[in-house]
Amino acid sequence: MAGSTGGQDGERTAFATQLRAAIATSGLSLDRIQARLRARGVVVSVTALSYWQSGKRQPERQSSLSAVRTLEDILDIPAGALLGLLPPPRPRGGAGKRHTREPMAFPREVLQPLLDKVGAPQALERPHPLKLVGLHDLCEIAEDGGQRAVTARAVFQAAADGQDRWLLIYTQDDPAAGPPELHAVRNCTVGRAEVDEAHGLIVAELLFGRPINRGETHLIEYTLTNSGPPYPECRNTHYREFRRPVPEYLLEVRFAPGTAPGNCWQYARHGTTGTLARRPLKLDGADGVHAVALDFGPGVFGIDWD
Repeated sequence: MAGSTGGQDGERTAFATQLRAAIATSGLSLDRIQARLRARGVVVSVTALSYWQSGKRQPERQSSLSAVRTLEDILDIPAGALLGLLPPPRPRGGAGKRHTREPMAFPREVLQPLLDKVGAPQALERPHPLKLVGLHDLCEIAEDGGQRAVTARAVFQAAADGQDRWLLIYTQDDPAAGPPELHAVRNCTVGRAEVDEAHGLIVAELLFGRPINRGETHLIEYTLTNSGPPYPECRNTHYREFRRPVPEYLLEVRFAPGTAPGNCWQYARHGTTGTLARRPLKLDGADGVHAVALDFGPGVFGIDWD
């Protein structure tokens, strides 16, 4: 693993170094380069160009790789001079590694100590007396393609009296970026919280304003916000893993203006051994896309894009 990571870092540095040199030789500003790309029908933000030349990010999506080909021509350098310094693209779409994940992707031996610290050592074995009856996730993707924030609205129904908290378990796809900040937005406060930075894992209590009794419902809203730019890589996907059935799950992904991808899909896997089902989605007029799962779970449900 260490050798593989080192190789990717070296390729990223070589690409950034060559790109910086080519830009300096051309005498063009990033704004002018962006304008010339746009004139050829290629949309790349100035922020992305800046990250590419600094080594903070490198092109991976097919649209970005196509932009690099045009960039080579604009900077008057040989074809392949930049592309040849990039590693092979990581798998996308149906063959991508992220689509083979099973529920509870985070290691049990990592999760259990965090559960112990927040006073919920039996959380994985005992049925929770709160039933999740509706969930809406809004995932915001920044201009550089990283994840800016996730806002969740959840509705629970009590199966027993005196229920006053929900246990949040969240894992970051890019642990190296550090854990996001958890903010209680509506009808809850953050109680005990524990973080495993090495695995990008957060376990936290979300405390209700008052206990609810059997049959009552309660709505909460919270946000997980990442620092940036650059924002943590999200590997062109956002998903939820459900250990128990949920009547309704709405997932919305919103892209920074002008950065919406060409293709988006929803995907779902029922249980841990079910067949992966995928279907294309259409972007709306606000650079966003959504998918709805009804009576879903256990399993994984998400959206990915190219």
